[in-house]
Amino acid sequence: MADSPYLPGNILSLAGAAADRLLEAGSGDGALLYLYLLKTGGSYQSAAAARALRWEPARAEAALSLLCKLELARAPEAAPAAPAVPEPPEYTSADINRELENETSSFPALVAEVQKRLGKVLSTNDLKCLYTIYDFTGLPAEVILLAVSWTIEEHQRKYGPGRMPRLPQIQREAIRWKERGVDTVEGAEAHLKRLALLRERSTQILALLDIRDRPPVAREKEYITAWVDMGFTDEAIRMAYERTVLKKRSLNWPYMNSILQSWHQKGLHTAEQIAAGDSQRPRRAAPGAGATAPQPAAPGEADRRAREDMERMRALLRQEKEGK
Repeated sequence: MADSPYLPGNILSLAGAAADRLLEAGSGDGALLYLYLLKTGGSYQSAAAARALRWEPARAEAALSLLCKLELARAPEAAPAAPAVPEPPEYTSADINRELENETSSFPALVAEVQKRLGKVLSTNDLKCLYTIYDFTGLPAEVILLAVSWTIEEHQRKYGPGRMPRLPQIQREAIRWKERGVDTVEGAEAHLKRLALLRERSTQILALLDIRDRPPVAREKEYITAWVDMGFTDEAIRMAYERTVLKKRSLNWPYMNSILQSWHQKGLHTAEQIAAGDSQRPRRAAPGAGATAPQPAAPGEADRRAREDMERMRALLRQEKEGK
């Protein structure tokens, strides 16, 4: 076949060879997805195709797999892999002592301040963690102390007053800050404001989901952060929750997230926008509204009709080829 079997435009052109392959496969889903690809010029995204065809994403993926086997479509290229995050080096006691004895280094003062905030003398392993933050991330001492204070505050909020985090926890938080580009005092202050806002919104959103007796776990925080960044109102989030419970009988975070992502892609972020968007969807006329409801086909009748339709289409294609 040609490099691209798709001819987008007002008139869709179906190659005879493509029609033969679709008829031979006898797959309605494959034919419908092929028409969709013709319409879009071969552009395929699972979520967009499923929306357009009113399918579940898995159904669209199965139809695409068939078209790929028939050589009527190409599997979308995989997204490039994210660059590997470098691992911090293994620092030795000699590395730590050398830095502590360096009169021009800010590390000794950082150690003293962290010990004061944690209320303990740092062990050798603690010092290695702190030096990893200091040397591996290259964060200024002021930013490291802000990360330490935030980690202490979050730990005590979760486990109670007086409880202190371990240095590996502080190290993980500091590395996250570095990965997010939080490497100046000004950036750290802005980041802390955002974290405080997300903490407040997390409590509010958990209440909308009828969860009031605990803070969110890490995965829940990721979902909530995404919803806040998308700009959903409380009413919209509650609507997504109610639809999730209606469908799944309980809170299902991935399913609820898929609802909100779908609304976000359509630009619907408030209850009013969502209600208006739903009202614009085409509705099927109810049986009996101006017409007699069709009677269901007898068992096997639908398959017989489908086979007859296929035979008629094959005959028409043969006649067309013979005429040419």
